[in-house]
Amino acid sequence: MPLQRRLPKVGFRSKKSADAAEVLLYRLVKVAGDVVDLASLVAAGIISGDIKRAKLVKQGEVTRALTVRGVACTEGAKAAILAAGGSVE
Repeated sequence: MPLQRRLPKVGFRSKKSADAAEVLLYRLVKVAGDVVDLASLVAAGIISGDIKRAKLVKQGEVTRALTVRGVACTEGAKAAILAAGGSVE
């Protein structure tokens, strides 16, 4: 039997996914202060310390005005943050 048929079939695993995280909007209530960046997300216990990139995803609501710095946002999350009186930098 040929080697390609004997080996187990495995899928693709991106190396970027190991150091990236998705953060849902409703979890931002745990962040102390009005600035959301990687350091504040780690301090609030939302993401672990070895994460290098994060992206905000719209799921839930934002209840206060927040300033987002250095964190990527989806279009829906950006619209929700701006509607709550916050800003995205």
